[in-house]
Amino acid sequence: MELVLKRGARHGATVGAHRAGLEHAAVAGWVLVVVAGHVLGEALYARDPLVHIGAPPLVGSFDLRLSTRMLPALALAATAVIWAPALAARMRWRGLLAASWAAAAGWAIALATTDGWQALATPLQSRFELLTTMPLVESPGRFLQTFTDALPSYATHVQGHPPGGVLLLWALGGAGLGGAEAAAALVLACGAIAAPAALVAVRALAGEAQARAAAPFLSFTPAAVWMATSFDALYAGVSAAGIALVALACTDQRPRRAILLALAAGIVLGVALQLSYGVATLAAVVIAIALGRRRPAVIALAGASVALVLGAFFAAHFNWFEGLQGTREQYLAGVSQRRPYVEFIVISLAAFALTVGPAAAAGLARLRDRGIWLLAGGALTALAAADLSGMSKGETERIWLPFVPWLLVATAPLARSRSWLAAQVGLGLALQVGVRSPW
Repeated sequence: MELVLKRGARHGATVGAHRAGLEHAAVAGWVLVVVAGHVLGEALYARDPLVHIGAPPLVGSFDLRLSTRMLPALALAATAVIWAPALAARMRWRGLLAASWAAAAGWAIALATTDGWQALATPLQSRFELLTTMPLVESPGRFLQTFTDALPSYATHVQGHPPGGVLLLWALGGAGLGGAEAAAALVLACGAIAAPAALVAVRALAGEAQARAAAPFLSFTPAAVWMATSFDALYAGVSAAGIALVALACTDQRPRRAILLALAAGIVLGVALQLSYGVATLAAVVIAIALGRRRPAVIALAGASVALVLGAFFAAHFNWFEGLQGTREQYLAGVSQRRPYVEFIVISLAAFALTVGPAAAAGLARLRDRGIWLLAGGALTALAAADLSGMSKGETERIWLPFVPWLLVATAPLARSRSWLAAQVGLGLALQVGVRSPW
């Protein structure tokens, strides 16, 4: 018996050492990608400032801004590191979902307001953003009918997306909620949904304990730097809700309810597709969940609902595929010409690596749960497709926000390590006060 125990102990120590080695290698790889992205971006920016990668691998400029306005963010960061893991383990489930949403929103607000309260709305007032197009919308029907042909005359962000975002803001304006402040509230509220939506998906596929373990990392992410000030946060929240519904549809044992959940998932994901073309790559996550849980019918049902949404817009004279082609033409004729493909494969990954933080790399190295791997593996596939497509050369700190929650679910194995959570919030603070971003 003693010999068996000794052999078991040695085996456990070997496995632990192996996993620790994988974790160190993964984090070293994360650092290498970030450094490579910085070096490549710095060289490109020195040759041609019009590549607009002024804080390589990020868009913006290096600008250290230390002030007393940092105190709320510092206090929230310290509170998160000390209390969040324990609270996530003990709270009632519904309370945890609400708390994760509030924490994600609060962390994004705390970071953004280190530059003052006006910093929440100012990025959305840029001449490159959606709000500039609202005065051009005479009626939704006319706007959709002419959208693709008129694409060159619209702001840059509008050129890169379907018309859904502008129509949403137009509807808000019609309800008396127009302006940058209302848009900022919408972005913030919807973006924060990504955290509880990811928790719902993890609970369905891997159990509640795993979801609770990942909760602090999903709420207090470095990506929060852009979650309060970029319309891409809206796209992240809507698409996350759709994927959560897919996970529920694939795990619900009641056939009728599963069908309704799958159809609802397709509607939400169809709406997300009318907000962002890039959301299409998240089909990899949907397929991974459905096939991994042996529910291929969910793909068909959700796909039918997506087609219904696309068909409704087509009936209103907007063809999603023609819109995508128009966006591609505008993109290739713009700044993309100055951004070399190979270098930006690395630079784009480096920018995204900063949004998910080193804990995502460490978590992936330690991850053994098959259910979470369906989410994280699907997200890695989507990420690779987006990067290799060449349609996201840089600016991925915001463009790839919809991928963030599905990689951060991999942090569940790090639940007992407050040091990784400290690294995440520390990186978020450093990015906020050290880089001046246009978003």
